Amino acid sequence: MSQTIRIASWNINSVRARIDIVERYLKEEAPDVLCLQETKVIDGLFPEGLFRQLGYRHMMINGQPMHHGVAIVSKVPLIHRKVEDWQANGEARHISAELNLESAKGIRLDNVYIPAGGDIPDREANPKFGQKLDFLTRMKDWSQSVKTPTILTGDFNVAPLENDVWSHRQLVNVVSHTRIECEHLAAIRDAGNWVDIARHFVDPSQKLYTWWSYRAQDWETSDRGRRLDHMWVTPDLTAKAKAHIVHKHVRGWGKPSDHAPIVTEFAF
Repeated sequence: MSQTIRIASWNINSVRARIDIVERYLKEEAPDVLCLQETKVIDGLFPEGLFRQLGYRHMMINGQPMHHGVAIVSKVPLIHRKVEDWQANGEARHISAELNLESAKGIRLDNVYIPAGGDIPDREANPKFGQKLDFLTRMKDWSQSVKTPTILTGDFNVAPLENDVWSHRQLVNVVSHTRIECEHLAAIRDAGNWVDIARHFVDPSQKLYTWWSYRAQDWETSDRGRRLDHMWVTPDLTAKAKAHIVHKHVRGWGKPSDHAPIVTEFAF
């Protein structure tokens, strides 16, 4: 008998500031696992109590004051916590755990928050952009070493395909969609033979976004989005993925994140 597990990923842009919509989302959509990025809170102040009340009793947290931060909250038992420092400066941008289920023994879940990279796509003029490229290179090296069934998800801060942005022509020199970033992300994908689950279900000819800027006066009407949030799997898990969705409507809730949650349903 297979067991259905729904895994969500969401850049929440401060878990404490948006705790009301986190609670609403978990009550309405009830994924089995939620990977959060940009939690912006130290581990000791992470709002564990709310998650436990909602049935998410298993947590892996990697936080820091004010910036970055990642967490996995789960109804499914988690074991074997790991943290990678792909930024090479101690920033809290990765957390990993193994799903401790009889039907999913040995499957790892990696949650990552890749740096945005600043505004100028030039390593010399903008050190943040160079740090982003170096982060991606370290992820590529890690991908080559992945030997177990793995789900890699989070805010990648790269929209790799033409239809992952509202206008390829206008954004091709904008950070998150530059050729060099897309090439670096493709190198990670190729190094681990990763399968992009969203594009497994949604043809690359179709527009697909997960992020809409706060700067847009009417984000929904203008629909100038980018697909920055991703769910990848090692090839041995591709057939286990049964559906994938972007919960775009959540972007329209009160005091929202500029990212929408993504969810993949697996049958293990």
